[in-house]
Amino acid sequence: MSTVVEKRTVSQVMTSEVVQARPDTSFEELARLLIAHRIGGLPVVDDDDKVMGVISRKDLARQQGCLGRHDSGWHRMALTPRRPADAHAVAGPALAAGELMTSPAVTVHPEQRVADAARIMERRHVDRLPVVDEEDRLIGITTRRDLLRVFLRTDEEILADVADAVSGRAPAAHRIDGLRIDVRDGMVTMVGSSEPALDTSALIRVTWRVDGVVGVVNRLTTGRESDH
Repeated sequence: MSTVVEKRTVSQVMTSEVVQARPDTSFEELARLLIAHRIGGLPVVDDDDKVMGVISRKDLARQQGCLGRHDSGWHRMALTPRRPADAHAVAGPALAAGELMTSPAVTVHPEQRVADAARIMERRHVDRLPVVDEEDRLIGITTRRDLLRVFLRTDEEILADVADAVSGRAPAAHRIDGLRIDVRDGMVTMVGSSEPALDTSALIRVTWRVDGVVGVVNRLTTGRESDH
């Protein structure tokens, strides 16, 4: 049979509920959003939800001149009310997201492969990618952590989860003689002999949905092909 390769896409790992800002969102509000949601950055969108740029903790820290390893400076500033006399002492006059953001934003589309998104992050030195539709409207966000969750698993861990998924959710697996599953660098190869009328597509689907699987090679043959 032909080889079937299923690639995980950005739509499968992205977060759909996105914390976001507008160009006029203040420095203080940006800091509060990052702290409250425990995130490292967020996209800035216009009235049509089109991504204009991205704000990160580093952007805020850079503005305050405290680019050390810890961001306690802007963290304290965000949580401590200022007196009117020092309202502009640190962040400058009326600074907002539109002036602080990194623009243009590096974005991806939901149908792009996770592997491609990881390469973009590495090449552009960013930790998060807003996900946009065909009209460049924000529909999600994916982070370096989301992508690493897919890749940073041992083959042994992946194999154990694939075996569990196959036995529990794909009854067709019990009708395949000599079924063998191998995993190498996240690529799963399935070998065995099935009945000619047996649909193995469900087996493939549950396999590539396992975290860490980057592709599936289908080497399952029918009994007739095996005999030949």
